[in-house]
Amino acid sequence: MKTFSHARLGKALLAGFTALAALGTAAANDGETGSDERIAEIVVKGQVLDDTNLAYSSTRFDAERVREFQPAEVQALFDQVPGVSIRHFGLGGVADSITIRGFGGGGHGGDLGVVLDGIPLNEAMSHSDGYVDMNVIVPLEVSNMTVFKGPVSALYGNFNRGGLVRIETRRGGDYALLDASTGSNGLLDVQGALGMTADGRHRFNVAGQHYRGDGFRPQSESVRSTLAGGWAMDLGSRTEIGVSARLHTADSDNASYLTQDQYLSDPYGIDPGVQNDGAEKDFGTLRADLNFDISDSVKVLSYAYLTEQDFSRWFSRPSGGSWRQREETYDRDVVGASVSVSGQNESAGVDLNWVVGAETFSESTYYRYYDGLDNRQRTGPAINDRVTDLDSVSVFAELQADVHPLFMPSVGFRHDSFSGDCSLRAAEQSTAPCEALNDLDNLSPKLGFRSQLTNSLQFRASWSEGFALPNGWVKYQAQASNLDPVDFRQAEIGVTWSPVAAFSVDVAAFELESDGEVRTPAPGEFENYGETERTGIEATVSWLPSDELSFSAVYGVTDTEVVRNNNPDLVGNEVGGIADYSANLIGAWRFQPSWRADFTWRAVGGFPLNAANDVYSESYETLDLGLTYFAGDLRDLRVFARVENVTDEVYAPTAFLIGGAPLYGPGPPRLYRLGLQFGL
Repeated sequence: MKTFSHARLGKALLAGFTALAALGTAAANDGETGSDERIAEIVVKGQVLDDTNLAYSSTRFDAERVREFQPAEVQALFDQVPGVSIRHFGLGGVADSITIRGFGGGGHGGDLGVVLDGIPLNEAMSHSDGYVDMNVIVPLEVSNMTVFKGPVSALYGNFNRGGLVRIETRRGGDYALLDASTGSNGLLDVQGALGMTADGRHRFNVAGQHYRGDGFRPQSESVRSTLAGGWAMDLGSRTEIGVSARLHTADSDNASYLTQDQYLSDPYGIDPGVQNDGAEKDFGTLRADLNFDISDSVKVLSYAYLTEQDFSRWFSRPSGGSWRQREETYDRDVVGASVSVSGQNESAGVDLNWVVGAETFSESTYYRYYDGLDNRQRTGPAINDRVTDLDSVSVFAELQADVHPLFMPSVGFRHDSFSGDCSLRAAEQSTAPCEALNDLDNLSPKLGFRSQLTNSLQFRASWSEGFALPNGWVKYQAQASNLDPVDFRQAEIGVTWSPVAAFSVDVAAFELESDGEVRTPAPGEFENYGETERTGIEATVSWLPSDELSFSAVYGVTDTEVVRNNNPDLVGNEVGGIADYSANLIGAWRFQPSWRADFTWRAVGGFPLNAANDVYSESYETLDLGLTYFAGDLRDLRVFARVENVTDEVYAPTAFLIGGAPLYGPGPPRLYRLGLQFGL
């Protein structure tokens, strides 16, 4: 077992950063010593690549667009991404599930990767591996957020199969921003962000958020607070260093789910068998950056980081005719580092954007699982009480080349290798083996190209591979040493048509196949066997008929099919939990210079609740209305009012089976919100 402490992690990070700083200073001194040119900002790996003109589908939100939606959490923006929908659980402190490219375990599982300034937020061993809580991010600190579809990026590896969310925070600049809102059920959301420079050499960026609400069901109070900040210093000679940190704490009560009878009779109630469910979390990161220019066109970016987290969840659910409460606790320590070299060059008249790099992390998770609790009091020995270690070393490269307007290719690859261990901390009831990790590695190629057919029409095509490690405890047992990572292969084509500046359409079609899903043909035996196919069409339309009027729409339809499975009765079925379609329509009308009205209409199709496809959820639609007053140059003051779910639709964005019985997580009823935004 690996044991870490804040002191040991801090010393390790300081030693690594000191070594990097010495390397950077030496490299800078070999360059243009004495140059007064400063690096504009701390950047992350791959930022030199063109995010706005890719060979594969992505949706990008800049800082102003993020703020325009007035979100209390960044994941609220996913509804604006074609083909993506949020299965809200309605459980404070617990990550919702995101569906993307035919996968339903994003966020709550490992189908969606999330990186913050290059640091992975996914947890290696929790909730089906890859659990990620985006509430540690303050929406107001976001500089830009890009959602990539499928395993297309060579810059990121595990948990990248359905897609990737890359979030970059504000770096540099002089600004002071405040967003505050209040509303139904005791809602209070206060966010602030501050940036300043000093002496032309020092930059400071700070952001914070405090959120609380009573929820729309009994026993649903939730409170969370986040503070993030960073300092960067120009050392001259094209070299810059920086240090940043993030602290997050959350405490929530939960009302669990509703049975079908309860949902139909009282959709906002609570079962009397639910105990004092909830979740508690403490999260912290510390990071050191060193960046320097080798030349005007080549940049070295490096950082080292540590993460510590304590997360516990208590959850009641039906079991054997009554409700039982369980506890899951995850204590994580992560140490990681990354170094990359990126450039923008011209060779033989061809513009080249490229990046090569390597990264590593070591993650230790102390996991405890109890069942049959009495109001969070443990009544028996642990089912699981064990520590897992996961170590990874990766190398990656990606190149974009504008050979000709009709042929602009991109090529990339990524190689990941994993090792680790599992050990028991105390006696436990589980019989799942806890042994050394079966060493695993994977090579993921990425290919694509763009073609500017006319001034208004661009075509793109890509083919990419991704992977997933064998899930859960399977990879920590010798009997599964024959297993390989599960392979994911995606092919995509798309077109963007912009006949006039005020109108554009983007349409993409994809096929994503998974191969080598793990099955157990006999007790104690494992093999790569299963196969699933996911296909779909996604579209985005933007139209600005005038300076005062704008419309945008996103739509996605997805079809999933089990091609090969250990249970032959499931072959030909859909994957459970994946909505048939999702659509979003937004309209805004600036009917006076100081007034804007807007609406958001959202529709999500039904989905099977289980693998057998014999129980389905219902589709639903919601409508939100908003009104914003702009106070001119008065510190960029905006006052807004919103009504969410105007029609008071009763719906359940999440539903599933436990013990053969359907359970429902109801969506919120009609809610009201009033707030203001201003900045300097």
